[in-house]
Amino acid sequence: MRVDLLTREFPPHVYGGAGVHVEELSKVLAEHVDVHVHAFDGPRTDNPSVSGYSNLSELKDANPALQSLGVDLQMAAGATGADLVHSHTWYANMAGHWASLLHGVPHVISAHSLEPLRPWKAEQLGGGYQVSLWAEKTAYLGAAGIIAVSNGMRDDILRCYPEIDPAKVHVVHNGIDLESWLPDHSEAGQAHAAATLERLGIKAGIPTVVFVGRITRQKGLPYLLRALHELPPQVQIILCAGAPDTEEIMREVVGLVDQLREERGQVIWVEDMLPRRDLVAVLDNSTVFVTPSVYEPLGIVNLEAMAVSLPVVGTATGGIPDVIVDGETGVLVPIEQAQDGTGTPLDPDKFVADLAAGINRVLADPQLAKQMGESGRRRVEEHFSWASIAERTVAVYETVLAEYNK
Repeated sequence: MRVDLLTREFPPHVYGGAGVHVEELSKVLAEHVDVHVHAFDGPRTDNPSVSGYSNLSELKDANPALQSLGVDLQMAAGATGADLVHSHTWYANMAGHWASLLHGVPHVISAHSLEPLRPWKAEQLGGGYQVSLWAEKTAYLGAAGIIAVSNGMRDDILRCYPEIDPAKVHVVHNGIDLESWLPDHSEAGQAHAAATLERLGIKAGIPTVVFVGRITRQKGLPYLLRALHELPPQVQIILCAGAPDTEEIMREVVGLVDQLREERGQVIWVEDMLPRRDLVAVLDNSTVFVTPSVYEPLGIVNLEAMAVSLPVVGTATGGIPDVIVDGETGVLVPIEQAQDGTGTPLDPDKFVADLAAGINRVLADPQLAKQMGESGRRRVEEHFSWASIAERTVAVYETVLAEYNK
C-alpha cells in the first residue's frame, strides 16, 4: 500500500505540534506501508520520498489562505500513484480532497485542530479565515475517514460537522519518540545541559515552572502570565514561546512579561525554537510543566514533558484530559468556557486563580511532583508510543480502504 502524507509542515520547516506529528508518523508508518510525503516550503533534495512545493508566483501578493490553496493544487497533482492520501491541518486538507477526486483514492484526515474553534484566526488571515473555514468543511464532509487525536477532538468534530457519519471518525492519539525525550545523564550529556542552561540564563537546582508553545490565542499564555504573579518569589519561570499569530497578541504578551519581570526576577523568555536536545535539558531542570490552553486537541508538548518525567498542570479542555490523569500525573485545571468557538473562560479571574493554585500545589510538595513525574513517564510509555500509533493508524487505513472499495 502506498500512502501519501500531505502536510503544511515537514523538516526542516516545523514550528508546531502537527509538524512534529507528521515527522514522527512518517518514520513509523514506513515500517508498514510505502510512504510519500508532500509538504509546503519549497523543494526537498535530501529525501526522494519527500516532495516540497513553493507558493505559486502568481499568488505571491495574495491572501495567505489563497497561497495555501495554490500549493494544495500542486500537491494533489503530485499524489499520482497513491492508494490513499492522508492530510494534516486545513492547510493541506484541500490537497487531500482534490487528490481523492482526481486519482480516485480515499482521503483520510488527521484532525489536529478545527477552524470553527479558532475564530481568532480572523485576526491573522482576515477574509482568508472564511476561505479556511470553507476548505476544512469541504474536505471533512468529503473524507472517507477522519482520525481524531483525542476523544475530546472527536466530540468537537461531530459537534462542528454534524453531517459526518460518526462511524467515520476514529480516535488515534498523538505519539512520542520515547527514547529521544530521555535526558542524557552521561558526563557529556550533563556538560551539554549545563552549557545550555548557562547560555539561556537559567539557574539549575531551583523550583522552576516551564511553558512551551506558540504565541496564539488557543495556548492561553496571557492567562498563565497573570497566574504566575501568584507563585512564590523564589520560583524561576521559563517561557519557551515564539511564532506569534499576530502583532496584537505579541504586544499583549510582551506587556504582560514586562509586568511580571518588574515584580519578580528569574523570568526567562526563549523566543527561538530550541533543538530537542536543548529543550530536554531545560525540561529536565524544571519542576512543573504548564499547559494553560483554552483549546487543545491533545497537546504533544504535554507528552514531551511527561516523557522527561515532569508533572503537568493543564486545562481540563479538549484532549488534555486524555493525557493528564488528575492527581496522578499532574493537575487538571477546571474551566467553564464560552461556546462561541473561542473557548474564552466565562470567569477569567477564576481560571487564572485555579491555574495558579494548581501550579502552587505541585511546587509546594517536591515528593508529589516527583511521583507525578514518574507516573507521567510510565503513562506515555504504556499509551503513547509511536509503534502503537502506527499500528492503529494502519488499521484505520485498512478499514477505510475496505469500505471505499465496496
